[in-house]
Amino acid sequence: MDIRPIFSALRRHKTAAALIVIEIALSCAIICNALFLINGRIERMDRVSGLAENEVVRVQLTGIGQDDNAEALTKTDLASLRSIPGVKFASATNQVAFNNSSWNSGVRLQQDQTHQNLNATVYMADDQMIDTLGLNLVSGRKFNADEFIEWETLNKPDVKVNIPSVIITRSMAKALYPDQDALGKTFYSWGNEPIKIVGIVDHLVRPSDQGGPTAYEYSMIFPIRVHYNVGGHYLLRTEPGRRAEVLKAAEDVLLKNSPNRIILEKDTLEEMRQNFYRQDRSMAWLLVAVCVALLIVTALGIVGLASFWVQQRSKQIGVRRALGATRRQILRYFQTENFLLASLGIVIGMALAYGINQMLMGKYELARLPLYYLPVGAVLLWLLGQASVLGPALRAASVPPAVATRSA
Repeated sequence: MDIRPIFSALRRHKTAAALIVIEIALSCAIICNALFLINGRIERMDRVSGLAENEVVRVQLTGIGQDDNAEALTKTDLASLRSIPGVKFASATNQVAFNNSSWNSGVRLQQDQTHQNLNATVYMADDQMIDTLGLNLVSGRKFNADEFIEWETLNKPDVKVNIPSVIITRSMAKALYPDQDALGKTFYSWGNEPIKIVGIVDHLVRPSDQGGPTAYEYSMIFPIRVHYNVGGHYLLRTEPGRRAEVLKAAEDVLLKNSPNRIILEKDTLEEMRQNFYRQDRSMAWLLVAVCVALLIVTALGIVGLASFWVQQRSKQIGVRRALGATRRQILRYFQTENFLLASLGIVIGMALAYGINQMLMGKYELARLPLYYLPVGAVLLWLLGQASVLGPALRAASVPPAVATRSA
């Protein structure tokens, strides 16, 4: 098809053509980055936690006033919780996943290092913690009975206690020893004595986003038995379908053991995950709405301009029909014209998309926009342009040759 008539017509309508090009360019730039951000939010929400989320519930409580017998009461609580029908395992811990508050510590491979190799979160565990969370131990072993330390003993000022062992995640193991098997190796974190890695779990998320996405699974578990005043989290792993009744029974048991306590939270890990990622979900839907709105506005702009041009060129179209142009040729004319405008807009839009991404990288530390988002945005806008111009193009193709004989 000879496109010279198309360029000739566009030169006579420079302003309208420029507006469409600018509109498509802006849409391309924003949509490419929006799709990238949406995908990032979805990937973040879909991250593997390593936990048995569909079985674990959490009860968080706090005492009223000072409790000098918290350690003994915690043992009573755990015995009572483990006897509840439907409970498979129960543990007390200092923190839990999907909670913005977290315990963290630096990790060094050498005692005299002035810098840390990485920063990891610290879970404190009793003998049922691994099973309670449903962690997958891929290497090594669980803690031995003689390795556990009581929280109160650890914090006595006149007693020097060393942490003998630790269980870490596969991600943390690879970060510390990228070319070696981390099992059996040691590192330094709490105190000046080495801590031996006795087990490696497949996944265990940090409670918060501290450290960024690369440190999402830098987690370690110390064999420290904490009482309920250290974090206040009781975790229970239930039989399938019994989470609601277990939560109710757990609350009754805990308040019966000591009425001088307040239940702060009682929920499932699935509910905690939903709440933790609520902002990400809202942002993703907001960006989807922005993309849809931009596509609608762009489509309406293309339809409006094409309709205006069909009306302005009715006599010209009639002349071409009288000279033998078929309806298919008229239809192809307008589709080609739109394709050329869209292509120019997309080229400009790709450059803008890259520029916007550079700005976001500098100000908000976002990742670099992958190049494959650019052709995705281009194809989307090409298809949108062809679909939008189809209606006006069909009306143009239906203009009869007799229009050419009408006086202006």
